[in-house]
Amino acid sequence: MASIQKGTQSSLSEINMVPFVDVVLVLLIIFMITAPILQSGIELNVPKTHAVKESPEQRIVVSVDKQQLIYLGNSPVNVHDLGDKVKAQQKGPEDAAFLRCDDTVPFGVFASVVDALRVSGINNISIVTEPITDRPRSK
Repeated sequence: MASIQKGTQSSLSEINMVPFVDVVLVLLIIFMITAPILQSGIELNVPKTHAVKESPEQRIVVSVDKQQLIYLGNSPVNVHDLGDKVKAQQKGPEDAAFLRCDDTVPFGVFASVVDALRVSGINNISIVTEPITDRPRSK
């Protein structure tokens, strides 16, 4: 009798993890490089204070940079149009407008931005600062 031989083929039971790890590491590097860029389009050195309150919600942000240019979000805006544009973005009268101002900007420019917001009826204005991280020296 003729016997039928079964071919014993071994199946590939192991998954090759090397390509997966390569892709994950490349994605990790890409996210590490792009994450700081996505935080804000306008680079400012805001003043440092002891009292800082974190706000997780998305808010209306007005920024004044070193060249004393005014931005609403990431787009430049004229100080005379600022109040109307902020009012258009507000969802309710109690919504806060956050004001980020570089620490080298003169107080007169800061005051004119606050005045433009207040004249248009925006009274809930929060000033953005950074926490002071240096410990006081003990003598």
